[in-house]
Amino acid sequence: MTYLNHRPTTPAGALAELLAGNRRFVSGTRVHPHQDAEHRAALAAAQRPFAVVFGCSDSRLAAEIIFDRGLGDLFVVRTAGHIVGAEVLASIEYGVTVLEAPLVVVLGHDSCGAIQAAHEALTEDRPAGRDLRAIIDRVTPSIQYAHRHHITDRDGIADVHVRRTVDLIAGRGTAMADAVAAGRCAVAGMSYRLADGRVTVLTSAGAPRGAEPGGAEPDG
Repeated sequence: MTYLNHRPTTPAGALAELLAGNRRFVSGTRVHPHQDAEHRAALAAAQRPFAVVFGCSDSRLAAEIIFDRGLGDLFVVRTAGHIVGAEVLASIEYGVTVLEAPLVVVLGHDSCGAIQAAHEALTEDRPAGRDLRAIIDRVTPSIQYAHRHHITDRDGIADVHVRRTVDLIAGRGTAMADAVAAGRCAVAGMSYRLADGRVTVLTSAGAPRGAEPGGAEPDG
């Protein structure tokens, strides 16, 4: 059995698996695992993904593609600007507590439209539609935090927003904080670069060990 058919059971193993898949995607050596009819049929009764990926809704940020994974591997939650609400937190908690995924990834990216819209609304006093306010209002605290720390470029702000989202998900008093403290799960913040397809780990809560570049290995 190859490591691609092995479900990681630790945060470190799950992170290593994702990083290995992204390296294949960047280098053009994708193997498209778990996308065949046999695997589809095997998953019909139940799922057991090894990671929850909470990402921006941007059409260029499809998690299964950029991590070179397939059916049943990732439990994906997406909102514009990866903004967090009650439904998002409940979905992530479901992936960890019910589906037993050992890793949660917050996936942001450069040239984020949600960051741009919120930045323009804040700094240029541009009006926003009623429904867009829900996005802008939840991104604005990250922009204000970044400005207080002299970070004004939008991609730098996007990275700050990823880090703050990780803090929000794994913050004290949440179900995720308990899972992280118990070592059952880690929450990693990543940034994706649209031009070259590469992900960078920015931060983590419950930092996984042994997940540096070099390939994913089965972890028991």
